[in-house]
Amino acid sequence: MESVVMNHFWQDRRVFVTGASGLVGGWLVEALLKQGADVVVLLRDWVPHSRLLHKKLIEKVTIVRGDLSCPKQLERILAEYEIKSVIHLAAQTIVPIANKNPLSTFESNIAGTWNLLEACRLTKSIDSVVLASSDKAYGDVPKLPYDETMPLAAVYPYDVSKACADMIAQSYAKSFGLPVAITRCGNFFGGGDLNWNRIIPGTIRSVIREQAPIIRSNGTLIRDYIYVEDAVSAYMTLCEHLSNNPNLKGEAFNFSNGSQYTVLELTQLILLAMNSSSKPVLLNESKGEIQAQSLDSTKAQTMLGWKALFGIEQGLKKTIDWYQSYFEEKRLCTVNPAVM
Repeated sequence: MESVVMNHFWQDRRVFVTGASGLVGGWLVEALLKQGADVVVLLRDWVPHSRLLHKKLIEKVTIVRGDLSCPKQLERILAEYEIKSVIHLAAQTIVPIANKNPLSTFESNIAGTWNLLEACRLTKSIDSVVLASSDKAYGDVPKLPYDETMPLAAVYPYDVSKACADMIAQSYAKSFGLPVAITRCGNFFGGGDLNWNRIIPGTIRSVIREQAPIIRSNGTLIRDYIYVEDAVSAYMTLCEHLSNNPNLKGEAFNFSNGSQYTVLELTQLILLAMNSSSKPVLLNESKGEIQAQSLDSTKAQTMLGWKALFGIEQGLKKTIDWYQSYFEEKRLCTVNPAVM
């Protein structure tokens, strides 16, 4: 069995998680449960293949059906369950969708954030709120890597939605003393991401199906990638420090493993790890995206003692293993529906 180092901070702590059916949310809920937290989840959509359901975590948490559009419901949840910590992950996270339908992205990512933070402001039991921003909030800058002293200069719809949520959180901290802090991470990856238009799960699925991987850009976009378990560690570490140190209110932290790759380089790493000779197909269709991004996480390392435990190769190996098991299970279920 996997050994878990127990942290008594989380024992019986009431934690409210939004976005629990997403990639990071599922892994976060699992980690919180292992630490003995009492987890309350806001669930809008029933996602059958999410980690929340696949690992039967849903049987171990309190589920409240709803979304971020109703401030009164959020206020009721936080008060009724005597929530101590809030980790806000819920968002519309797909960049092409944001470019096609910006309004729904703004409603989810911006209005949803102010609704939740206002409910938190009115709930006296809360001592820590962690909000997930993004490296995309920084926008396109002439000098990389990003550090937290740089202004937020987002332009494209998804990027602007995260920058707005980020600044709203800073406003609530400075104006009302809300104990909220902000994470800025790069592109998440790990087992359980079923958004196949993302480069890592899409490429792995293509290799398993013996198809050529599809890259919707020209392959030169540079991104900062972080393995999901490192992301979970970042959220939990920040939450713990924030609860014990009011000076962290309104602070933002970059989290990165320090390695950046072009989309084509990353695709080739996956092909190499899977012993595939497939050649990627470059569609060169992507628009409205930042050309290059990378993060400096010195602040998180210095102030929080956080560091990434997984390099890109380690993270990809764990991710590939997950998808190979996932597709094998699907194959067996197709061949023999009695197999669960």
